[in-house]
Amino acid sequence: MIKEEKQIITLEDGREISISTGKLAKQAHGSVEVRMGKTHLLATVVSSPEAKEGVDFLPLTVDYREKFAADGRFPGGFLKREARPTDQEILVMRLVDRILRPMFPSDYHAEVQIMISLNSHDPNVKPDALAALAASSALAISDIPFNGPISEVRVARINNNFIINPSSEQLESADIDLMVGASSDSVAMVEGEMNEVSEDEMIEAIKIAHDAIKKQCEAQIKLANKISTSSPKRTYCHENHDEELKTRIKKDTYDLVYNIASQGLSKDERKEKFNNIKQEWILKLSDEEIEKYDENHINTYYHDVEKEAIRTLVLNEGKRLDGRTTSEIRPIWCEIDYLPTPHGSAVFTRGETQSLTTVTLGSATDVNRLDGVTYQGHEDFYLHYNFPPFSTGEARMLRGTSRREIGHGNLAQRALKKVIPENNPYTVRIVSDILESNGSSSMATVCAGTLALMDAGIKISKPVSGIAMGLISDKDGKYAILSDILGDEDHLGDMDFKVTGTKDGITACQMDIKIQGLSYDILSKALHQAKEGRLHILEKITDVISEPRENLKPQTPKIIVLKVPKSTIGGIIGPGGKIIQELQASTETNISVEEVDEQGIVEILGTNQEKIDLAVEKIRSIAFVPEIDKIYTGKVKSIMPYGAFVGISSNTDGLLHISELAWERVEKVEDILKEGDEVQVKLIAIDEKSGKLKLSRKVLLEKTKK
Repeated sequence: MIKEEKQIITLEDGREISISTGKLAKQAHGSVEVRMGKTHLLATVVSSPEAKEGVDFLPLTVDYREKFAADGRFPGGFLKREARPTDQEILVMRLVDRILRPMFPSDYHAEVQIMISLNSHDPNVKPDALAALAASSALAISDIPFNGPISEVRVARINNNFIINPSSEQLESADIDLMVGASSDSVAMVEGEMNEVSEDEMIEAIKIAHDAIKKQCEAQIKLANKISTSSPKRTYCHENHDEELKTRIKKDTYDLVYNIASQGLSKDERKEKFNNIKQEWILKLSDEEIEKYDENHINTYYHDVEKEAIRTLVLNEGKRLDGRTTSEIRPIWCEIDYLPTPHGSAVFTRGETQSLTTVTLGSATDVNRLDGVTYQGHEDFYLHYNFPPFSTGEARMLRGTSRREIGHGNLAQRALKKVIPENNPYTVRIVSDILESNGSSSMATVCAGTLALMDAGIKISKPVSGIAMGLISDKDGKYAILSDILGDEDHLGDMDFKVTGTKDGITACQMDIKIQGLSYDILSKALHQAKEGRLHILEKITDVISEPRENLKPQTPKIIVLKVPKSTIGGIIGPGGKIIQELQASTETNISVEEVDEQGIVEILGTNQEKIDLAVEKIRSIAFVPEIDKIYTGKVKSIMPYGAFVGISSNTDGLLHISELAWERVEKVEDILKEGDEVQVKLIAIDEKSGKLKLSRKVLLEKTKK
């Protein structure tokens, strides 16, 4: 007998979310269905019985997939099968992973696999806002150790009203769009975009989201209490410690490490000297001690010493690894027009982090087309972020675009898209190549992207800068907020909070917190300190270029936009695209045609003005629609006894009957016209059946008085 257990979560506006278990995937260690409207998610979790040999971290895998059947569609491609995850699916995986990972016990090292699938899609319900709820619920009812529950919600401000988990249509008019992840006690993850809002407005949105999350966590606890497997959690022992060794390493190395940390050295220097301390300590060990002590323990305990020394240095002296104060920004230098052929380029360097960024401008044919389950459309502004291994002095295999690259690129894209003008005719592609990395490379991308856009002549509304904030705190409540964090400060600290914005407000953010109990007071201070840093960086950017270039660079293609009648689109494209292909080849231009609001929009992109003009002329002639009572200057193409055929466009002729040549009687057409003559005519009628045009010359002449 199947027994289903269910909990209902009711939102403020009456909409319901149900979480249930007992029907599907019962061999998984935890399995939960989440429904809202017609949207259905299935989340499963499985964890290995034991940790693998030598594993001293949590091997957590989060997989989120959208089934095309959920939307009644077939997958594209030859195989007609869901294949590699889309960027959108990867972004959801990252959202769920970032909130779940800190909630596992630090000493739990058994492999954990969470799989979430979208099996039914309601266009009015965005599934990404339900994925973490589903995953956490599956963990809550399992025997897997987990310090949850947690949940995520989307909060949007629409017409000054906050809405939890709004529809896609509602989001179109939102000026705040935030994903917030939290436990009942504290916020741990924030990511989203905004229309230049203040720090206080953002905090208000987070608080409203947190209130909704508390209800979802309560529902998970109630569901778990009904499931016998949820308690007790499994026992495990994945770490064996040598307290004697731990104490000895700290006693022998702490002061040395603290001294090195306080010298304000470069990344490579500091790394080398830290390593030398460890190696020298190991060299002092006797053969008996080397055999006795576990190498992994030595590495772990020495890393703990480094972490404690660096954190103590910040808290006690307000001094950081590179010698800066807590609010100080690393030295910045930047340069535009760095590369001769791209349409826009810039280098932005902050400390040991550097981005070389290019901007490419194209036509409607260059848009990034998206064909997922929950969204089909295109982007005419997109950003790609590349993180090659040499940027950190490493050599490793290149295995395609990483999840990290997709996530960082998406953040930078959201930061900049708010300042792209609505009437921009170009498709814009930004590519950021990170050449050096020691923290905040995504924020360097935002800054370099701003510079490159202005260098390209894109009339952005305002420059945008970005900064990564950190936090170091202790159990006694002592804390320090760090501006423009290093890679080590991200790794050893308690928070990574990336904030982007203009001088007037925030445009995007991404926050991950590794500790529980972050107060809104600390969050507010971090945001306001971030504002000071952003404005400082903006000054450095505007010192190089304060306004977008007035004119596009010579190598940038010009774009002409023509509006044509909808009925002429087929004639421009031709059978199988023959006409438009021939036109592109003969004029060396790139031509795209699309229908917008019952009208044809033709974009012509090229670098040679004469050839662009030729393409415009040919398009206009193909798309020519004659209008009754309109006057045209035409060319006589042929003469017949009954009149003359006059071309009023390259593809359109009309009959100028002999009776319409003049007010007086005309015996022969040749008495007035000959082939090749230009003549002004008026279109007086269009035959309804044949579509033939009737022209008149005499109506443009003064009538002779008898």
